[in-house]
Amino acid sequence: MDQPPRIGRYSLVRRVGAGGFATVWLARDEQLDAEVAVKILSENWVEDEDVRRRFLAEGRFLRRVDSLYVVGVHDIGEADDGRPFMVLTYADGGTLADRIKAGPLEFAEAVRIITQVGRGLKHLHARGVLHRDVKPANVLFRTDPSGDRAMLSDLGLGKSLAEVSRITMPGGTPAYVAPEQVMGERLDHRADLYSLGAVAYAAFTGQAPHGVVSLGAVMQIDAPPPSMTTLREDVPDAIDVVVRRALEPDRDKRWPDLDSFLNALREAHTTGKVPPGLVPAADMPTPAAATGPVDQATALASANQSTVAVKPKRGRRAGVLTVLAAVVLAAAGGYGGYQYVLTRPVKVESGQLSVVVPRHWGQQAAGDQSLLVSTNTSTWRTDPETEGVFVGLVNATELPTTATPPEGCTGSTPETSGNVATFRYNCNDVPTVIEQYQKVNDTTLLRVQVRDDNPKQRQEVLGSAKYGS
Repeated sequence: MDQPPRIGRYSLVRRVGAGGFATVWLARDEQLDAEVAVKILSENWVEDEDVRRRFLAEGRFLRRVDSLYVVGVHDIGEADDGRPFMVLTYADGGTLADRIKAGPLEFAEAVRIITQVGRGLKHLHARGVLHRDVKPANVLFRTDPSGDRAMLSDLGLGKSLAEVSRITMPGGTPAYVAPEQVMGERLDHRADLYSLGAVAYAAFTGQAPHGVVSLGAVMQIDAPPPSMTTLREDVPDAIDVVVRRALEPDRDKRWPDLDSFLNALREAHTTGKVPPGLVPAADMPTPAAATGPVDQATALASANQSTVAVKPKRGRRAGVLTVLAAVVLAAAGGYGGYQYVLTRPVKVESGQLSVVVPRHWGQQAAGDQSLLVSTNTSTWRTDPETEGVFVGLVNATELPTTATPPEGCTGSTPETSGNVATFRYNCNDVPTVIEQYQKVNDTTLLRVQVRDDNPKQRQEVLGSAKYGS
C-alpha cells in the first residue's frame, strides 16, 4: 500500500530507514513545529499479534530511560490502517555504520563515540533493560550546538534483565553478537559489553571482528579476533589490548563491567598504557628477555595481547540443542518462537511473478516485469550482503553464458542443464549469492537472484520463484 502523507498530527517528509519489521520516516510535528522520527510497523506484519506486541514493547523499553545517549520515544499510536507507530527523537546525523563505511575513524573520535554509546548502555542497564543488538547501524547521531552526539536506537531485541536471567531465545546480528546470546544462555550486562567491544573494533579498523555472517558461525568462535594492528598498523597496543579483552568469548574473561572497559579505553588512548589494576595479574605475562620496566600494554602485546584460546564451556552444545528444541516447540504460538516467526515463509506476488520468502524480508519493490523482496531494498544494488531475492523477466532467445556478479563479488562459469543456467557468486570469500536463468518461452527468460548466507534457505527461495500460474 502507498504510504499516507501523514500519520495523526505528523506529516511525513521522507523515509530515512527501514528494517525487517518497520520503516522510519522523518516527519514534522505540526503542533510543536518540530522534526521527529516516526517508526511504523511494516504492513506485512500488521496481522501478527506477536510482532505487534514486540514492537510496542520496544516503545516501553525506550520510555524507561531518560538519557542523552538513548533515542527517546515521545508518542505512540495507531495509523488509520491499523499499524502501530511510535514517535522518536530525530537523529539528523546518520549512523555509525555510514561513517565506518568511509573507513576507520580517528582514534579520538572513536573513543568519544564508544564512550557515549557505553553511557547509553549503562543507563539502559540501570533501568533494567538489556539491548541485545548493539551494532553500528543502531548508533545514530544527533546534531548539538557543540557538535554531534551518539545515541543508541532500536530496542527491537531488547529484554528486561529479569527475563534474560533465564535461558533466552538465540538471536542478534552475527558480526556483533556475544557467543552466549547465540547459544541461548542466561544473559547479563556482559553480552552488551561484548557487542560494544565489537563496535569499537569496527570503528578503529573499519571492519567487524571475525567476519562471521551467520549465527551458526558465532558458535564456533573460541578466541578473541586478530589484533587490530593486522588491519590498521597504527592502532596503539594499549587500545588493542583493551578492545580485544572486551571480545573474549568467555564472558568471565571480559571486563567485569562497562565502567572498567570505558575507563581503560580512555586511559589507553590518553597515555598509551592500560591503567594498573584493570588487567588481572594472571593475564600479565612478562617477556623472558625483558631488561627493564615493561608497561602492561607492551607485556600483553608481546604475549599476543594476553589472549589464550578459550574452549566453550562444557554443556554449551547441550544448551544449544535445548534452545533449538525450544524454538520448535514454541513455534505453535507465543513470542517464544521468535526465531521461527522471523523465518516463517510467506508468498509474495506481483502480476504473474511470485516467490516464497522468509517473512523478515519485509521490503518490496515491483515493476511491470520485476519483483524485489529484501531486508533493505535501498542497499540491494550496492551491498551484496543484503538478504533478498530479485525475480524478473529478460527478453532473450538463449541462456546466457556470462553474467555480471554483484558489486564486490566474484563470478563463476554457469552450470547449464536443459533450459536452466545457474551462476554462483562468492562475496567476501563466502558463497552467498546464486543467480539462475530459466527459459519461459522462445523469447523470454526468468531471472532469479537470491542473496542469503543460509544455503538451504537460499535454495528454497530460488526453487519457489515462478512466472505464471
